[in-house]
Amino acid sequence: MSEVPLSVLFGVLVLLILLSAFFSGSETSMMALNRYRLKHLARHKHRGAQRASALLERPDRLIGLILLGNNFVNILASALATVIALRLMGEAGIAVAAGLLTLVILIFAEVAPKTLAALHPERVAFPVSYILGPLLKIMYPLVWVINWIANGLLRPFKVSPSKPSEELTAAELRTVVKEAGPLISRRHQNMLVSILDLEKVTVDAIMVQRKEINGIDLEDEETDILELLTNSQHTRLPLYCGDINDVVGILHLRTILAALRGEHFSKDALVSNARVPYFVPAGTPLHTQLFGFQRRKERVALIVDEYGEVEGLTTLEDILEEIVGEFTTDPAAQSPDIHALEDGSYLVDGSATIRDLNRAMNWDLPTDGPKTLNGLILEHMEAIPEPGTSLLLAGYPVEIIQTTGHSVKMAKVDPALRRQLAKPAGETD
Repeated sequence: MSEVPLSVLFGVLVLLILLSAFFSGSETSMMALNRYRLKHLARHKHRGAQRASALLERPDRLIGLILLGNNFVNILASALATVIALRLMGEAGIAVAAGLLTLVILIFAEVAPKTLAALHPERVAFPVSYILGPLLKIMYPLVWVINWIANGLLRPFKVSPSKPSEELTAAELRTVVKEAGPLISRRHQNMLVSILDLEKVTVDAIMVQRKEINGIDLEDEETDILELLTNSQHTRLPLYCGDINDVVGILHLRTILAALRGEHFSKDALVSNARVPYFVPAGTPLHTQLFGFQRRKERVALIVDEYGEVEGLTTLEDILEEIVGEFTTDPAAQSPDIHALEDGSYLVDGSATIRDLNRAMNWDLPTDGPKTLNGLILEHMEAIPEPGTSLLLAGYPVEIIQTTGHSVKMAKVDPALRRQLAKPAGETD
């Protein structure tokens, strides 16, 4: 070694440092790859992604190869630096060489390449995969021995050397969607999250309450029924006899048009054109009900409790609105339960559902308790309040306007006053 020129030794040392940087950057870039983007690129025949994906099938072998190469070149560089130091400064140069080599390797072979690889993993991982693949085949016997020993040490801890599971839970997928940023528009993010949330919401939360169901009572006069059909805003109406629990069927108005035009209208014609009602139990998750509508080719379902009593009605449109939002551009203006006042407050019908209010007005009333505004107020007051009573409901100032003997008929909600109450002391508009 004493006969080798110093210039050659320095050249080899620089080469070893570059190789160390290569292995360090390779390790970080391969481990930092987005596995889902990698799968996407591999499916679209991206050769670099395919090679990187193949290497990551057994991460223990990949890490074994990289660390074998990295440690080999680092140890060789250390030995070579020692030889150079001895020739230049004698034994006193050994300590100097160790300090300088540590600093050089730390900066040029560790921090810099790993930082670059962490910030741009694909730009580093895909090119180096062309080298790591053949290198793994060449070094496979030695890598296999190293992995066999290492995996043997990990086996008592039940650690498998195979590719780790990359399955996402619904909560993790929800976080991925929300963190997508500009890659997915805000509207599409909300839709995707709403789909994931369908399993947490039941039909009880979105159904039309029993007393709000518009239907055809076959005990009414034919003239009254005909007027209802003529002025109905719904295309499907339940038929019942006296009470909604005695449902005969669901009538699609299109099927009765011929009878109306031919002046052959009768109650028998209504019954003969009605479809068998579709009943679903209360508490059914929305995603289950959505598949139920699809499987049965239905669009309307009646919600029944454990005793078979009808609690409400839900439609396919109601579930779709949970995903895409209201179909109208101004839900508050279109809702018969919400009336805007000139002072910025709203008159709200007590039967309005909490989810409808939150969706239409962008409020955040609690949805884990009563389903209607009336129920929420009664739960809070634990009594039937008198008209004129004021209360703070989940931070919203509410004034009772009208009550019946057992419920709140109308209430006034002032979200603008809520914003003022929420301001820090001393802050003004």
